[in-house]
Amino acid sequence: MDELSLYVLDITMNSVRAGATDISIELVEQGDWLDFTVRDNGCGMTEEQLAKLANPFFTTRTTRKVGLGIPFLKMLAEMTGGFVEITSVHESVSEQHGTVTHARFGRHHIDFIPLGDMVETVKTLIQGSPLIDFTYRHATAAGEVTLSTASLREILGEDISLSEPEILAWIDSYLREQYEGNAIN
Repeated sequence: MDELSLYVLDITMNSVRAGATDISIELVEQGDWLDFTVRDNGCGMTEEQLAKLANPFFTTRTTRKVGLGIPFLKMLAEMTGGFVEITSVHESVSEQHGTVTHARFGRHHIDFIPLGDMVETVKTLIQGSPLIDFTYRHATAAGEVTLSTASLREILGEDISLSEPEILAWIDSYLREQYEGNAIN
């Protein structure tokens, strides 16, 4: 993967597969750093699973035997002077279960890969999982881009799916207008 937006998509899809009903995606560009955080209320991971995440030959998926997303993300972050932190509480331990993945990248480092198209990433997530409450926030010194699918559902009602083409087109336009209005690339 050659864009950070694809890593955000991959991590968020892990949250979907973990049964999350509420997922928050936050990107913050401040000074020389870009931080992204994905928080979910999914089933969480055990301490044993958490310890194995950096191993490319560990995955919980049954469709393949390798899991390269987190090891590559960690490598990319560290190459720019950043890091990846993952914390998780398994559902067997607490009712407040879920996972938080936080990655930091040096934005001006030569090894920093482009952010990519976050609007397409958010739309893809909503289209594939229209019943999940997604909250998206991208903050920079120039301004902020936000979207809450829970708020959209309140306005539209439960009878209209967020995966309808007209709704996805509106979401695309809404997010792109915010990016243009705040001069965020």
